[in-house]
Amino acid sequence: MADHAPAGPNLTAPVTDGEEAARIEAGRLLFAKECGFVAGTATLARLPSASLPEVAFAGRSNVGKSSLINALTGRNGLARASNTPGRTQQINFFDLGRRLMLVDLPGYGYAQAPKNQVAEWNALVEAYLKGRTVLRRTCVLIDSRHGLKDSDDEVMTMLDKSAVNYQIVLTKADKIKPSALETVRAEVAASIAKRPAAHPEILSTSAESGLGIAQLRANLTALALNVALPETTP
Repeated sequence: MADHAPAGPNLTAPVTDGEEAARIEAGRLLFAKECGFVAGTATLARLPSASLPEVAFAGRSNVGKSSLINALTGRNGLARASNTPGRTQQINFFDLGRRLMLVDLPGYGYAQAPKNQVAEWNALVEAYLKGRTVLRRTCVLIDSRHGLKDSDDEVMTMLDKSAVNYQIVLTKADKIKPSALETVRAEVAASIAKRPAAHPEILSTSAESGLGIAQLRANLTALALNVALPETTP
């Protein structure tokens, strides 16, 4: 099994205001590029060619994956958002400027579908996450109103065992009070502290208000193909 968790930046080194501004600007520039639907598949045999670094978005059904992808790219109709949990039945790939592939995975934990079909979706997602050599990171989305659930723990354990780098992204952070959000962040941080494949930074986001979107763009841009940071000013 290939190790999908490449060495990242030194997270203990201080980041200057200029460096942070450069990261944010690089993220803005990348995610302003053309982003288009490439393929949707319910079978491993029809996965698109592994030609670009990939970032996958995983989470419980109705956690807001499609809305977050739309907010990141600034395109409301790119990923289909549904009010019916479990509607995304395939892995969908979106090419961002020939630099990065965004991958929308079927939601887990609930679906209005027969159990055997749900089991097939889960097996497809697990096989993709374990075997995709160009996968640079999986964003595990957690609804900030509900926190971690057993299904989230199961997915993180699978990612740990497969050495797939993942980062927790709290969604719908505008729906709860700041104090409650901080409590959820602390609980998640304690849960992932000893997980070997977990990225230590937890991001709070809102697809509606834009909270955390620039920071997430910056993080993902660091994983993209041939993206140079703009020069910083003293």
